[in-house]
Parts: sequence; structure tokens; C-alpha cells
Amino acid sequence: MKKSGILLFCLVAVLIGVVACKKDDPEETKPGFDRVAMLTAYRDQFIVPAYQEALSKSTSLRDAAQAFTAAPSTELLGSLQSAWIDAAVAWQQACMYNFGPAGESGILKSLQEELATFPVSETKLNSILSTGTWNTSDFNRDARGFYAIEYLIFDPLSDAQTLVERFNAQMRRDFLVALCNDVRNRISTVQNAWSSYGSEFISNSGTDAGSSVALLYNEFVKSYEAIKNFKFGLPLGLRPGQTAVAPELLEARYSKISFRLAKAHYNHIVNLYRGVDESKSFKGYLKTVTGGEALVTETETQLSVLAGQFNALDENLDMADRIVNNPQALIDLHTELQKNTKNFKSDMSSLLGIAITFTSGDGD
Repeated sequence: MKKSGILLFCLVAVLIGVVACKKDDPEETKPGFDRVAMLTAYRDQFIVPAYQEALSKSTSLRDAAQAFTAAPSTELLGSLQSAWIDAAVAWQQACMYNFGPAGESGILKSLQEELATFPVSETKLNSILSTGTWNTSDFNRDARGFYAIEYLIFDPLSDAQTLVERFNAQMRRDFLVALCNDVRNRISTVQNAWSSYGSEFISNSGTDAGSSVALLYNEFVKSYEAIKNFKFGLPLGLRPGQTAVAPELLEARYSKISFRLAKAHYNHIVNLYRGVDESKSFKGYLKTVTGGEALVTETETQLSVLAGQFNALDENLDMADRIVNNPQALIDLHTELQKNTKNFKSDMSSLLGIAITFTSGDGD
């Protein structure tokens, strides 16, 4: 064989060997993260069950309101109050999914704003109760929803019998039922819409603005910041411009379950981050990108600190009283929530390449 032929043969052999090695290289054949599987898991294990539970509990609330207004008594008031607490707790899970069927549409704000704006306007509610005129579809979102119902059936300054006697007025009974029907019907509409929207949610699996991944991630971060800013920061007087505590801004201040709701909301957010199956979650997604493992470790460390902070406090504590008389543990909790903001928000957004599309004013 001529020398040129031998050289050509060797060159071909080397090229074949290189190609063979590349085919066997696990780094080259490792599949990317399956966002479709993640979205499917979130739909089936989190979002749809959350709305189903919210619908079930809001239906029970409506039924309890109808029973109570048909024959007001302290016993039925107790049942109604328990049904409201169950519905409010269930809502802490569904409140994170304000997109798609629950997003803004026309004059409608997100389902969270329509059903769970707090604090309610006592002035507006008292005007309704004096005039007997209301509209559950107007812009007065602080005069309807869960916390308007709470205002009617709880009063920390009055005993149960006094509350029952207030419902001697037919108009007050009618307003209560109308509010409960409105809550239940709005949740039902969204829950039913997920039957068809669920497929669209899964198929829109990119990471650009408007994709399901981006929509879910932005609501996840926004919901986390709502806990930090509105359920703790504002009542504690820690937001920019505040000079004093403001317990009147608490969520669920009439029933005194503010801390219980905030803790339930926080736990649902953490569960969403971790997923039922970590490989189909935001946490698992992070582990597939450069720098993700380090962020996961840092985040889990901070979540452990936060778990300790939450668990050190009695779930049934009166937040209004603690804010006024002994707020330090709540201030410390707010501080730790703030520390984790960069993990969930700026760092996670950067590593996953998902843009933050809302404005919080936090500077994070």
C-alpha cells in the first residue's frame, strides 16, 4: 500500500473512533429537563386538587350559611364559623394559581383579588348593611369575598348570641348568602375551566413570557412575596414608609386565624417548589442547570431555618396581640422570609432563564 493510502486509512480510523467515543459520551446523550412532565405533575397533583378542595369547602360554607340564615342560632353560627375557617384554609392552596382561568380578564381581576382582598372596608360593608344594596360584580373587591363573610360572622368584641341577633334582619341574612354563593360560584367556574385549559397548560412548555412555566413560576414568586409583604410586613409596620405597626391590616383579623392562614399558605408554596416527585418540580429543574445544585442547597438551608421559625410559634396565636405587645418573633420570621426572597426570585429566575414579569417594589 502506498504511503498516502496508509495515511488516509489511519485518518479515517481516527475519525471513526472519535465519532464512536462521542456517541458513548453520557454528557452528550443526557436528555434535557422534561418540562412537560413537570407541568403535568403540577396540574394533576397540585392545581386541580387545590381547586377541587377549595370548591368542596366553599360549597360546605354556602350550605352552612343557608342553614344558619334559615334558622339563626348559636349552634348553627358555630358550624358556619367552622365551615368558613375550613374554606379559608383551603383557599391558601388555590390562591397561588392566578393565571389561565383564574387570571385577569376584562374588568375582572385575578381570582385571588376578587375573592380574598384584605383588609375589607368596614365603611363599605356597613353602608351595604344599612342600605341593603350590594353588587358582587363591581369594583368594590374589599366588600366581598372570604373576608367580607368573615366580617359578618366573627366579632372578637361580641359574644355568639349578639352575633346571632344581628341576623334578625332579613337583609343581613340575604347578603351573607349572596357573598357565599359568589365565592362558591367563582371557584366553580375556574375549577370547571381547568378541564379544558389543563391540556393547553401542559403543551405550552417553553420558558418565554406567557409560557405555562413562566406563568406558574411568576405566581409562585408573587404568592411568596404576598406572605412576606402583606401577611407580615405591613401589619408589622416594616414596609417602606411605615412608621408604626398596623395590626388592622392583617388577613383574617376578626376570626384571629391570621397566623394559621399565613403558615398554611407558606407550606403550600414550599410543597410546590419541592413537588411530590422532586424530578418533576422547580427544585428538580434547578438541579439540571449550571449552578443549580448550589442554589438548591442554599435554599433548603434557608427553608429549614424558616420551618423552625414557623414551628416555634403557636399556630393559633393572636397575631394582632403579638404585633402590639410582643412582635420580635414575628419580626425575626419576616427577616428570614426576606433572606429567602433572592433564592426564589432573582437567583432562581436567572438560573432557569425565566423572566420576572411583575413588579413588587422589593428591589430583589
